[in-house]
Amino acid sequence: MEKILITRAGHTALEVELKTLKSKERPEIIQAIAEARELGDLKENAEYHSAREKQGFIEGRIKELEGVLGLTEVIDPSTLSGAVKFGATVTLVDEDTDEEKTWQIVGEHEASVEKGLLNIKSPIARALIGKEEGDSVEVRTPGGEKSYEILQIEYK
Repeated sequence: MEKILITRAGHTALEVELKTLKSKERPEIIQAIAEARELGDLKENAEYHSAREKQGFIEGRIKELEGVLGLTEVIDPSTLSGAVKFGATVTLVDEDTDEEKTWQIVGEHEASVEKGLLNIKSPIARALIGKEEGDSVEVRTPGGEKSYEILQIEYK
């Protein structure tokens, strides 16, 4: 199987989520199911069905996280330098609007646009890989063509 690249922070976040699901969420849902069973007829017991559905979600997420964590390769961006690659924090300027954005290129399991963490498989990240400071990149987005200039590349 192919290794899944992830930063140390992303790996830690997945481990924390897994621990929370196993040590807190799973026992709580087991307790909720037991309480719902005590209410009687399970066919018409909404609490029971809701708890069982939530249990299925929790168990599925636990299996997913265990699988992902078993395939991860942790990359420390602070040991890297040079052109844009996994782990780089890139500051761009939109050549049309002069709006600056800063993104860190991370693995798909830790990506969060709201937090400035860009999935390495996204169109913008793919366009940036291998580029240097001062380079212009063209990115085809759902909203049309975008042009960005790379202002700064950091590995932290």
